[in-house]
Amino acid sequence: MAKPNSIELPGCEPIPILFEDRSVLAIDKPRGWMLVPHSWQHTQRNLQAAITSSIAAGDFWARSRGLKFLRNVHRLDADTSGVLLFAKSVGAVEVISDLFETRRMEKTYLAVVAGQPKQTEWLCQFRIGPDPKQYGRMKVDFQNGKSAETHFKVLEAGKEFTLIEARPITGRTHQIRVHLAECGLPIIGDELYGKLNDDLPLGLRAVQLSFLNPFTKKHVDIRAPKGFFLKKFGFAAAAPGSESSVQTKSKPPLK
Repeated sequence: MAKPNSIELPGCEPIPILFEDRSVLAIDKPRGWMLVPHSWQHTQRNLQAAITSSIAAGDFWARSRGLKFLRNVHRLDADTSGVLLFAKSVGAVEVISDLFETRRMEKTYLAVVAGQPKQTEWLCQFRIGPDPKQYGRMKVDFQNGKSAETHFKVLEAGKEFTLIEARPITGRTHQIRVHLAECGLPIIGDELYGKLNDDLPLGLRAVQLSFLNPFTKKHVDIRAPKGFFLKKFGFAAAAPGSESSVQTKSKPPLK
């Protein structure tokens, strides 16, 4: 019997599986799910807790794969959708997490902002730290903040908004949101740093992860569909790469 191509959790739409091999599994995370420790039960939208419970219950999507374990190796903000990577074993958690920590994981996001950038491409290196005035909020802190680096590129200027490609090199909390806000380009729908719009969701989507899988020695390129996201904000839904795709390529032999 074929394995389902989505994770099916009670009370929500199926979550598409974008990629899977023997060590990792990637999903297209919907907005609204929090990525907090499994023990944190102050919300019914704890994605890790919901997945762990589904596996323990023997739900078919997990049972058909023989899954006993699945844990996220990085985080997306609750209202950020897109590519989210999980490890299938405790050992894989440590190894794949190290790719993020050592900056060997290439991450690409789409951000929809208010305003017009002065440049078409730039590098932001503002240091980031906690905002002591508001719990859970970050701010640019040149003196005590941690180093942070994001590459930005304008993709399209619409009538109301600008579409920007963001490639974070570091992985600080709310990094893209803080950097864009400090650049005078708040993300649409961002209630913490941006321009809140009651009719639109957070204009931030993780669209690509690229890395060399240490277990399979293959280059993996995972892409989430972006057509519906672009259309939501008035951009061309038929832009190149709008559909999800996965490419794997074996590492060339050493000469």
